[in-house]
Amino acid sequence: MNPRVKGLLTVTAVVGAACAGLWVGQSGLVRLPAPFGAITSDAASPEGFGPVIYYRDPGGKPLYSLTPKTNSAGQPYVAVLASTDTHFEPIEKPVVANAGANSGERKIKYYRNPMGLPDTSPTPKKDSMGMDYIPVYEGEESDDGSVKISLSKIQRTGVDTVAVSRRPIVRNIKVPGIVAIDERRIAVVAPRLDGFIENVASVTTGTLVKQGAPLVTVFSQELLNQAARFMIEQYPGQKSVTGAGENGAGLVGARRRLLNMGVPEEYITRIERDRLVPNEFVIRAPSNAVVLERNVVEGQAITSGQVLFRLADLSTVWILADVPEGDIGALQLNQEVKVTTRAHPGRVFKGKLLVIYPVLMKETRTARVRIELANADLALMPDMYADVEIATGSKDDVLAVPASAVIDSGARQVVLLDKGDGRFEPRDVKLGRKGDGFYEILSGVSENAEVVVDGNFLIDSESNLQAALKGFSAVPSSEVAP
Repeated sequence: MNPRVKGLLTVTAVVGAACAGLWVGQSGLVRLPAPFGAITSDAASPEGFGPVIYYRDPGGKPLYSLTPKTNSAGQPYVAVLASTDTHFEPIEKPVVANAGANSGERKIKYYRNPMGLPDTSPTPKKDSMGMDYIPVYEGEESDDGSVKISLSKIQRTGVDTVAVSRRPIVRNIKVPGIVAIDERRIAVVAPRLDGFIENVASVTTGTLVKQGAPLVTVFSQELLNQAARFMIEQYPGQKSVTGAGENGAGLVGARRRLLNMGVPEEYITRIERDRLVPNEFVIRAPSNAVVLERNVVEGQAITSGQVLFRLADLSTVWILADVPEGDIGALQLNQEVKVTTRAHPGRVFKGKLLVIYPVLMKETRTARVRIELANADLALMPDMYADVEIATGSKDDVLAVPASAVIDSGARQVVLLDKGDGRFEPRDVKLGRKGDGFYEILSGVSENAEVVVDGNFLIDSESNLQAALKGFSAVPSSEVAP
């Protein structure tokens, strides 16, 4: 066969096959497999419902639009409804307000702004960004100010509730302190006459001395003169130097002069027993104390009123602590205080709050308090640092809620009551003391009421949104479009 004729027959056969395939496809006698028939008319898919979310390319390309448009071939973009879009919760088919009363499905009251703005519409509409308004159904709002949230959303956000109960509200105030000497237990050793130091006991600064222990031996000519007069006047019937009679008035006066000079009783007893005037007398420690200062040496001349020793009794000490201004009102006198120190880890000293200084230090905005505690073993030393813990509050049970249950805006305090079935009601409360993570409730809720402790900010935002929407005039049901 001529090659030219052969080529002409081949072209004719290809054209005929193409025409036949076109006729078969248009007539619908043969349906293409899935890879070639993926792009099909939306009329064949189940009917969707809900608002239009966005528009997609009719050719299946990853191209989307918030508004209707056409592609380069002039084909219109396909609308994607809420029921056909990807979602994680079941979408219920809405029923408008004028639907049959026996339909058993929820009815739309109105549509609200998707961004939470206080704007409603009786009919479906879009905002300035092309987003569809969200339908609000009957039963989602109530006149008592409560808000209803779906159970699935409650589970996802971890909403948790607890019952309002009674418990003591105690708050521990922890402040730094310092050990100080009790001012009432400081003493000085100072003679009331002139003389000379004959001997000084083996005591130095920091030495602990017992009550009655000898400190110094003093010689005084003035004392010898008064002691001699006392010895002369003590014999009955003998006229005293001062001219006292036999009634003993001069004897009493002499003894008193010796005592006024600070002479110990033992010195006078010695004169009466031995009928001799000792040349010196001993000054002893007035109490169990620690020597803070020693200002005397042997042979030193002393004068009346000169301080020889400065002593301090440390069996009881003070703790001076600075309490912040905001905590002063919670303090009470005579309440128990716990004190710990770094020098004695694990040991707790207990004392009482005796004084709240009536002056506030403006530099630190704190007030000083004074705590007194026993220190029999002298474990607490002056100027030692201490950690002070003051338990404020009362041990009586009061109505209380966890601190996380309270939404405090500054002007008002709110808790969210769980009314069951996913409905929550914001309730204003009046708060009292706070301590240990709890607030005292003075009014607003009753015992055993369930309040939200986790996820309450989500519910509060929903409540505020619905309150804003209620500020607008209600939309009659008959005005809602089908």
